[in-house]
Amino acid sequence: MPPSRKLSGTTLVHGDQGLTTDANVAPSISVSTTFRAAPTAPNQSRTLQDFDWRQPSHHVYSRWSQQITTRAEHVLSKINHGFAITYASGLAAGLAALFHFQPKRIAIRGGYPGFFSIFEILQRSNGSKPEIIDLDDPFQPGDFCWLETPLNPTGESRDIAFYANKIHEVNGKLLVDSTFAPPPLQYPFDLGADCVLHSGSKYFGGHSDLLCGVLIVQTEPEWKQLHLDRSFLGNMMGSLESWLLLRSLRTLHLRVAQQSATATALAQWLNAIVKTPHGHLIDNIPGGIVAHVSHSSIQGIDERGFDPHNQMIGGWNATFSLKMSTPKSAKQLPHLLKYFTPATSLGGVESLIEYRHEIDPSADPCLVRLSIGLEDFEDLKRDLSLAFQKLAQPRAKL
Repeated sequence: MPPSRKLSGTTLVHGDQGLTTDANVAPSISVSTTFRAAPTAPNQSRTLQDFDWRQPSHHVYSRWSQQITTRAEHVLSKINHGFAITYASGLAAGLAALFHFQPKRIAIRGGYPGFFSIFEILQRSNGSKPEIIDLDDPFQPGDFCWLETPLNPTGESRDIAFYANKIHEVNGKLLVDSTFAPPPLQYPFDLGADCVLHSGSKYFGGHSDLLCGVLIVQTEPEWKQLHLDRSFLGNMMGSLESWLLLRSLRTLHLRVAQQSATATALAQWLNAIVKTPHGHLIDNIPGGIVAHVSHSSIQGIDERGFDPHNQMIGGWNATFSLKMSTPKSAKQLPHLLKYFTPATSLGGVESLIEYRHEIDPSADPCLVRLSIGLEDFEDLKRDLSLAFQKLAQPRAKL
């Protein structure tokens, strides 16, 4: 059983304390790309290799460090219980992980399609052609397990500890994409992960206004190698995005807790609609309008004995999916709602709804993904209820 964790608001607000000497209460946006060199004694020699880039005494060039990025990375490190480094996007973080681990084969199934595009690019490049295998194929030395949990777009959990044990038996490494379950919902290191990835554009950013990727590793030497790689790959965050990220992290514990609670209540209510037989009503909604709901809280224990309750120790994911009874109703639903915005992405303060087939043609044409924001539960429930009732009227003008 993983240890109990608490996401501390004190850490989020003060986790970067001591990394700045200015008197500003609110961090200032750092826009400078270069910084005045510190004086050195005539007989003193200093090179870039001498710098501690995690806690620099001063900054040299923003490709290596700047004050806001450093502060944000320290907060991310503390709440994820590792060593965090930021990137320009989640995809950039994924590419950095592949350069770092140099896998011969990647074990993966489903999930965010953007990473499969990265794999294809690598397969076209010289000298780096990782083979893609399934998570349940036999593993062999040199393999790299890429586990996304909860899974995009469905929101169902996968067993981190099982795949950690499986990949470690062949001395391979496990990366967990925990974007759908930021702290305090899930802590992959407690279950055997070697590296944790987040699209920080989602819950860490939380306001649909920045692109960011995050990798967290377990040791400082790993972090230093990732930092060196990032400095020459050039895939660091911009100054404004770093400032937006640091601002947003201050309220992560409040946002995620509320989003999780509301999403869980909605998933349970939607599942009750699924269980309502044809010809019967629930909340004036006819049974059969919603065919299926996918959410960690309702997936149950699998054949291996995996119980998501033991993994999602801080609450359930706030992004999940439902399947409508027909592709037509799935496509119409996002445009019949008042408080859900029809848009891609997730994790923001506003609730989003996405007809997934338009973004990912391989997705089930009946599937709709919901990202629950900070609106009141009853308002979101009423919004969905009214839309379902409209869809149930065959002659209604939609």
